[in-house]
Amino acid sequence: MKKSLFTLSVLGLFAGAAHAQNSVTLYGLIDAGITYTSNQGGHSNFQETSGAVNGSRWGLRGSEDLGNGLKAIFTLESGFNVTNGSLGQGGREFGRQAFVGLSSDQYGAVTLGRQYDSVVDYLGPLALTGTSSGGTHAAHPYDNDNLDNSFRISNSAKYQSANYGGLKFSGLYGFSNQSGGFANNRAYSFGTSYNYGPLNIAAGYLQLNNSGSSTNTSGAVSDDSTFTAQSQRTWGVGANYAFGQAVVGMVFTQTHLDSLTGIGASASGTSSGLSLGSSGARFNNYELNARYYLTPAVTLAGSYTYTDSRIDGVNPKWNQFSLQASYALSKRTDVYVEGVYQHVSNTGNSGIHAVINGLSASDTNQQTAVTLGMRVRF
Repeated sequence: MKKSLFTLSVLGLFAGAAHAQNSVTLYGLIDAGITYTSNQGGHSNFQETSGAVNGSRWGLRGSEDLGNGLKAIFTLESGFNVTNGSLGQGGREFGRQAFVGLSSDQYGAVTLGRQYDSVVDYLGPLALTGTSSGGTHAAHPYDNDNLDNSFRISNSAKYQSANYGGLKFSGLYGFSNQSGGFANNRAYSFGTSYNYGPLNIAAGYLQLNNSGSSTNTSGAVSDDSTFTAQSQRTWGVGANYAFGQAVVGMVFTQTHLDSLTGIGASASGTSSGLSLGSSGARFNNYELNARYYLTPAVTLAGSYTYTDSRIDGVNPKWNQFSLQASYALSKRTDVYVEGVYQHVSNTGNSGIHAVINGLSASDTNQQTAVTLGMRVRF
């Protein structure tokens, strides 16, 4: 009897040690609200929305300790629309993220799967779009620089360095997965950031070849692509500085497109997308932003973005303002009110109208959206 009890005790200790070295975490975020939008089909609109700031999602994140600072890691993350329960990211089961890899405390991590590009990883946190302080509706026109994560990179191999005294860097390659078409719908990206006390600076680059290509729908970026173009090159730099209860920042990004033939349905806020005349295009985005922690529970944030562009022979110019106030009911739950105003000029006969990201396009050159929402994290 004593021997049996001793054996059970030893087995329990080993089980406890194994459990301590391995983990699987279930996590998620649900963002739902009521949104007022102006100038949709000649009328204003009140609608229930999902992910006005942060896309609703749930996921599994796990690691296994392999010893000597080495771990096996994975993440599976699914996006969904909380208003009707449908899957996001083109109906993918794990459309937000799906990857597996190895992580070293000393050398960094190598992962394979569907992942974020380096512009998103490094510049996204410095802008209000793509963060909890601005998010979806505060994205730059058409989310042309992908800071709000309109698409991810499938078939990708990614290296993320360890943190070397505040310096981090990464690189990513998304395979076309096509025999005889190595460059047909491929992607590559790299970025870096440096944190020194209150200062955080970052830079990133992303290139896509034949994104949204109808000749290779299983490539790096397919049905969720923002643009249909022969190539897309996006680069940017940004900086944030924290002092007291405030954080101020600026981000510049440029997106250059060769042989642009269309803007996707989701990005353009239309049912079938915008068809263009196979010309080159360019977007320059200049964002200034600020966040202020009024109390531990109340956060105020705002941004101004000026975008000048060249699209299909015209030079549209956007001015966009966003303001948000959030109140934390607990560590996991908050309520917020956010307003976004966008005005576009110099559009000629292009048919380009104002369109706040995530909403249907305006039928004029301006649009306003105000959302009262709630977020729950778990």
